[in-house]
Amino acid sequence: MARFLFAPIPFTGHVNPGLPIAQELVRRGHEVRWYTTPRFQKAVEKVGAVYVPFRNGRVMDEEKLDEQFPDRAQLKGLDQLRYDMKNAFIDPVHGFYQDLMEEFEAEPFDVVIGDSCAAVGWLLQERLALPWAVYGISVLGLSSQDTAPFGLGIMPNDSAMGRLRNRMLHWAVRNVVFKETHAQSQAMRKALGFEPSSRFLFDFGLDADLYLQNSVPSFEYPMSDLPDHVKFVGSVVPEPPAEWTRPSWWSELESGKKVVLVTQGTIANDYDELIRPAIRALANEDVLVVVTTGSKPAEAVGIDPLPENVRVERFVPYAHLMPKVNLLLTNGGYGSVQIALSHGVPVVAFGASEDKPEIANRVQWSGVGIGVKSKTPTEAQIKEAVSNVLYDPMFRGRALKMSRELAQHDAPRQSAELLEGLVPARAPQAAMLV
Repeated sequence: MARFLFAPIPFTGHVNPGLPIAQELVRRGHEVRWYTTPRFQKAVEKVGAVYVPFRNGRVMDEEKLDEQFPDRAQLKGLDQLRYDMKNAFIDPVHGFYQDLMEEFEAEPFDVVIGDSCAAVGWLLQERLALPWAVYGISVLGLSSQDTAPFGLGIMPNDSAMGRLRNRMLHWAVRNVVFKETHAQSQAMRKALGFEPSSRFLFDFGLDADLYLQNSVPSFEYPMSDLPDHVKFVGSVVPEPPAEWTRPSWWSELESGKKVVLVTQGTIANDYDELIRPAIRALANEDVLVVVTTGSKPAEAVGIDPLPENVRVERFVPYAHLMPKVNLLLTNGGYGSVQIALSHGVPVVAFGASEDKPEIANRVQWSGVGIGVKSKTPTEAQIKEAVSNVLYDPMFRGRALKMSRELAQHDAPRQSAELLEGLVPARAPQAAMLV
């Protein structure tokens, strides 16, 4: 039996992809602990992991970030991203690191696992010589000579001129766009007693012992210099909840009309960005529109009366719904896109913040739908994109092909097997702390 500790960023999109992996490790007889906030205690314990609470780590609420960080609401675009990197991903590492060092001293663990944004595993690997693994929560964002820097939303180019362009952009991102953010990362390392690292902040996953990418190669840009420790494991599709009551309109999914699922995920809850324009754009179309609000009650959509062809719910298990869906219309949430593709459902993705432009690009690049780098598409844009994808069999064909590729993987099982391969012959001892 090995001892695994999960320590991803405590946000839904960072926690959920790891839960099936933890459950599989528990099923195999391993001890699994999960360091997180009270928001996720039930989910962690449900998969059989032991909940490890924050003590020094700052408890952040993804639905109240603007309340917890009042300056954030005034910022947009890159300014907000830089703010988030400092306040939600760099500064909290101090408390996370202190908590996990104390946890290790009290009861050592053999392998630490985080998501691709959680830097604390990077530090534990250095200080304790612990095997460290990450699982991807978005498209692959590691630097490559064949691609522009992650976050710019620029298509890849591996030609001689393209690689020159890429080198120039990587230099600019590190030394201009995110110069201050990188300095903040280095200051964090120094404050915790670590030497400076030549590794750029977004690339610390290159130092991991294992990088589990939740996808398949055909959804990603090809990289001739992709590290060997990056493993594609397919999509992590959540199991349906044991107890869930179907809404009264559920039988309408069998009416013969095409079904369009509209979602903005859990954090992006300004419904004027996509949900409300989508409802208006599709109101007179011969489709059934299912809207999931995620973080807010269905009434928060604020359209009364709703068009006759629209159904709104806060939550519908995708395991039940997605087999009945013909198209996913999204602001680019990675988890929902991967679940849609695992069911052969084509995608229309609009997105211009966080990782959304990169996800929209992969949708366009792979041919499984239409991706547009826009945070607030017009009703005309939405209507045109939905119509093009719904009625052009090419997109459905590409999505079905990708679903077959994804079906060749069992993400929890493959991930667990790869993680087991990291377990050292003899577990590290607390004496290593000195």
